Amino acid sequence: MQPHSWVAIVTLVALLVYVWMALRVAGARRKCGIDAPTMTGDPVLERHIRVQANTLEWLPLFLPSLWLFAIYWSDLVAAILGVVWILGRIVYALGYVADPGKREAGFIIQALATAILLFGALGRVIWTLAIVGA
Repeated sequence: MQPHSWVAIVTLVALLVYVWMALRVAGARRKCGIDAPTMTGDPVLERHIRVQANTLEWLPLFLPSLWLFAIYWSDLVAAILGVVWILGRIVYALGYVADPGKREAGFIIQALATAILLFGALGRVIWTLAIVGA
């Protein structure tokens, strides 16, 4: 059995990036003086919240795709694509908070990485079923 250590590390780093985003929301709250549960009032806070929420929305697509790609294709390739996803999310976060118009590059990077993982895993599972029958 392959241990998938690289994908495990990438998974944990992706979750740490999400924690980093949550901490940035907390910092933005302190900086602009808006306490929870208020979600509006300062555009920078709202952008931080949106970055964190959007990342949470992508995690259920990314993580299973990452692991299934690793299982059916390659741990190393999955890990590399996972790092690309993480870098895309960081570019997205930094760009979006600076100026919402600068979020596109990071979004495209992470969306492409997710698409390769998702459709790569799906294709390989279907191929395995068709060829091997199991």
